Amino acid sequence: MPPLSLSKTELLAPVGGLESFFAAMEAGADAVYCGLQEFSARAKAKNFSLAEVERMATFCHRAERRLYVALNTLVKEAELPRLVETLAGLEASGIDGIIIQDLGVWKLARDHFPGLPLHASTQMTVHNAAGVQMLERMGFVRAVLARELSLREIGAIRKQTAIELEHFIHGALCFAISGQCLFSSFLTGKSGNRGRCAQPCRRRYHHKGKPGYYFSTNDLCAIELLPQLIEAGVISFKIEGRMKSAEYVGRVVSAYRLVLDAPPAGRQEALARAAELLELSFGRPPTKGFLAGFVPTSIASPARQGSIGRHLGQIAAVRGNAIHFTTGDRLHLGDRLRVLPKNDQAGSGFTITTLMVGKRQVKAAKEGDAVIVSCPASSSFQAGDAVYRVGAERAFGLSEEACRRKLEAERPMAVPVRLAVALADDCLTIEAEAGEIRQVGRYPVESFVATESPLSAETLRQVFARTGEAGVSLEAFSAGVLPPVVIPPSRLKEVRREVYQRLVAAMGEAREQRRQQRIDQALAALLPARPAEPVAMASWSVAGRDPRDVAVLDEPEVAELILPLNPANVRAIKGVGRQLAESGPRLVWDLPAIIFEEEWPEYRAVVGQLARQGFRRFRLHNLSHFVLLDAVEGATLTAGPGLYTLNSQAALAWQQLGAGAVSLSLEDDQANLAAVLSRDPGVAMIITVYGVVELLSSRIPIRGLRSGELLQGDGGEAVRVETDSGLTVVAATADFSLTGQLATVRAMGCQRWFVDLSRYGLGSARGKAVLAAVRGDEELPGTTLFNFVRGLE
Repeated sequence: MPPLSLSKTELLAPVGGLESFFAAMEAGADAVYCGLQEFSARAKAKNFSLAEVERMATFCHRAERRLYVALNTLVKEAELPRLVETLAGLEASGIDGIIIQDLGVWKLARDHFPGLPLHASTQMTVHNAAGVQMLERMGFVRAVLARELSLREIGAIRKQTAIELEHFIHGALCFAISGQCLFSSFLTGKSGNRGRCAQPCRRRYHHKGKPGYYFSTNDLCAIELLPQLIEAGVISFKIEGRMKSAEYVGRVVSAYRLVLDAPPAGRQEALARAAELLELSFGRPPTKGFLAGFVPTSIASPARQGSIGRHLGQIAAVRGNAIHFTTGDRLHLGDRLRVLPKNDQAGSGFTITTLMVGKRQVKAAKEGDAVIVSCPASSSFQAGDAVYRVGAERAFGLSEEACRRKLEAERPMAVPVRLAVALADDCLTIEAEAGEIRQVGRYPVESFVATESPLSAETLRQVFARTGEAGVSLEAFSAGVLPPVVIPPSRLKEVRREVYQRLVAAMGEAREQRRQQRIDQALAALLPARPAEPVAMASWSVAGRDPRDVAVLDEPEVAELILPLNPANVRAIKGVGRQLAESGPRLVWDLPAIIFEEEWPEYRAVVGQLARQGFRRFRLHNLSHFVLLDAVEGATLTAGPGLYTLNSQAALAWQQLGAGAVSLSLEDDQANLAAVLSRDPGVAMIITVYGVVELLSSRIPIRGLRSGELLQGDGGEAVRVETDSGLTVVAATADFSLTGQLATVRAMGCQRWFVDLSRYGLGSARGKAVLAAVRGDEELPGTTLFNFVRGLE
């Protein structure tokens, strides 16, 4: 591909409310992305209605900008009909693309709503060239790359793919690799995969009595790396922050606009001016993340509380509705503060309405001043609580109500119209075309022989060019030979009005008919529920540690043994691999979810070796795995838990991509599992009945912790931190188990169970106890039901 230029790049801004939308527009964003009130990974943002999105799209297109809508959450079975309505509404609104994670959303959009360009969310964990190649096959036009990639890795991906690449350049980072986190879901039932993350990573944990914010990352700031990102092949520069204020959005967009538009000779000056703007955005300390090509020490600061804002000091006293402290930075009326209690509970914010230095009421205070700041009467602040500034004095001039009025005044883009007019026998025959709509009308007129200035094509063109509020524009006009007559202007105006009213009504009817037709087709494609057929005995898929666990295949309930595809196991089967493959065709190799670009040749070679030894069965956890297994003729594939399946459309999607079985999501609840199992997608559906809960995977190491050590939260929760193949894996200390609930699972009609003993091995005491508990449906002490009974939000 030819190298990208600045003129071909896109500065993409987040908008969580109307103020942020207009702030982004004023600051020079090329495009914006927003969420709806449903199916958004930022459910706590204000978000938008479909009617607002349609007007926003019109506003953007008039300004030659673009609007994308994030539908980047996992969707439950009962939500599919509403999703269909939403997709139809978005297609009709004329947006420029949808950002998605769930393969059920992909299938419905691809099959029934072709007017929606598809962008793959960073939640899809696209982190190598094979993953992007798979997206190309699936019809995506853009991939939002994982934030764990270096410039070199991005460049390597660009050389092997053709679709657009988008990357985050500014804003909050997650400790977890995007799409690889169950932390919030496990602790609270509020799933980050469904836009409801409770942010447990920002909380305080203790290691051997020492407190720290071990999972709290700093904020990404790649403004100095824009030329390198362009050279690497990134076309869209994405700013995080749909939960942020309009002031934040405006300032950050302005800063990056300055640098993107600066000529090479003025770049350093632009960077300096941009730094002043970003100084007022009050994020966490900046980091370039992984872009530089190594794990930076600046990406996480365990000693620093993980809250947004500039630390100003500690409250010295609380008197009435005012806090007293010495400010460590300048302060203004209108600044927004956040006070965080010493006990690490959630803080609360407010805007400064009264500011005093000593006994004087002031508009501003300087660093080192002892200040008194009024606070809400409902606050319960205490001496010693930390004070942060999280927003500067108001920089965006429009109120929310003014923004709403401005948006409501937006009218649809004019539709170009072509008219052909003929006059004969005191009747105007007018053929009107607008897109696919064609109308022919006959309009009686009274005409008079012209004594001067007879009716001409130009006169008629001028009449019909005045479209007014009809929502159309005259693109082309033609007239046949006209007799030397005149027609009263009032009658021509009536005809014009009637022509355009009929045309606009027909366009509206056609649009609604097309929308409803696509809704009907999509709803008809949803799988019907069927009565549950209780299962007397399910077959088991059992995950072991190494090839020594192959003896479990002698057990009558066990259909297959799943082994981790890791270097130790590959070495262990050398010399006995062919024999093992022949005697144990029920052996499945479990691919690691994360395979970075530099590791790809090794895994390709290993998969080739296994195929030559006769192994044909693999379990997948990432889209890139489908490409990895292209060369394995006759491969049997299972979509593992890493390929999220919360609805039957997703199960259908995995089946169409080549999977013969799918694993339902580990974080799912009983009601939704039953709803999915009541459908027949044509593939076996597997429920995990026992396993370790990996809360997150990360490329960030936690220094000072050895693999296997525990971190203890203030609320009593404990997590285990392990290192595995260069990744940090955080796991729950309580394993997930449905033993004691298996009669319920059978009654739901589940025929395949997954028992994960890859941590323990089947011959261990724990392994034996788990298998016995599964056989007897006996509850195991010290385990958790996760969301099965509690429910998944």
